[in-house]
Amino acid sequence: MGYEKKETYDAKKTTELKKAYKKVITQIGENPKREGLLKTPERAAKAMQFLNQGYGMDAEKILRSAMFKEDYDKMVIIKDIELYSLCEHHLLPFYGKAHIAYIPDGYIVGLSKIPRVVDVFSRRLQVQERLTDQILNAIDSTLNPLGVAVVIEASHLCMMMRGVQKQNSVTTTSAFTGQFEKIETRNEFLKLIGSHLH
Repeated sequence: MGYEKKETYDAKKTTELKKAYKKVITQIGENPKREGLLKTPERAAKAMQFLNQGYGMDAEKILRSAMFKEDYDKMVIIKDIELYSLCEHHLLPFYGKAHIAYIPDGYIVGLSKIPRVVDVFSRRLQVQERLTDQILNAIDSTLNPLGVAVVIEASHLCMMMRGVQKQNSVTTTSAFTGQFEKIETRNEFLKLIGSHLH
């Protein structure tokens, strides 16, 4: 039994990106004809498309595909959502976890859709601050809940591999709307995402 991997990429984009990556490899002083690098331009071209697939995704459409009428009006939290993104300043990865909560007002959403919204915006060239706001705004404007909270904790390779080269720094960003602007609701959320209930 052979191994067949099926992935679909835009042929024109792949061709153009391959040319660009071949040029990059040459400019840094490497030989793109060396055995280990022969397929690297194509691999990198496909990887860049995969890592930025969020540009072709619609967060609102994803949320609306699984909205359900429900009278539940307490906090719903999805925490420890893994995220991977590329820093728009250096094209280096940053990665970490998102913690998201909302308080429904007539509608709940399928739980898997919240992590998908994280992917929509993290699979783009990003800064963590904007990513935090985009996730919050998509949930807030689509579900119209009583409040939304988003906290992201991430490590940035642009700080770890170059520049200040600080290996253990973690960047935390947060955004809150509605009921989460009240200190008691916000504190409950922060306490719950910091606890180990499972």
